Amino acid sequence: MKQIPETGNAPVLRTDFSDQAAWEEICAEIQRPVGLLRFRANVEFLDDVEYAGMSTNQLLELLPHDYNNSFIIVADQTAISFPEHPLLIVDLYERSGHEFRAIPSTIQSIENNLSIGNMDFEEFAEAVQEDGVFRGFPNDGQNPWLS
Repeated sequence: MKQIPETGNAPVLRTDFSDQAAWEEICAEIQRPVGLLRFRANVEFLDDVEYAGMSTNQLLELLPHDYNNSFIIVADQTAISFPEHPLLIVDLYERSGHEFRAIPSTIQSIENNLSIGNMDFEEFAEAVQEDGVFRGFPNDGQNPWLS
């Protein structure tokens, strides 16, 4: 497999190519503005069959030594095949490989906050529901991300 390319924005890496319609649905949901302030996810989609079936360990091995992103979003078999499309979010800080899943409509919040260091990876990972999927923070009526 070839090295994962540097991207100017957070990468969304496709590793499952079994359902084109599901992939397109995921991309559309990630690109959709959210909240009262209409936040958008600043991402780059990496849609290359070269990465088909890649595991998290392989992903970590294929990153450039000084990769410029602190996390990567992965559209793997689980994300493609499950109705909610729970994407795998992998922490790249110090190549830790910590991970959690998140539905596509939360990627805007995750990307915006992690990219500027407003929140850290663990804050999102600790907010997953019992099934291990992040579906957003409880809406307290005060957060423009959630309204």
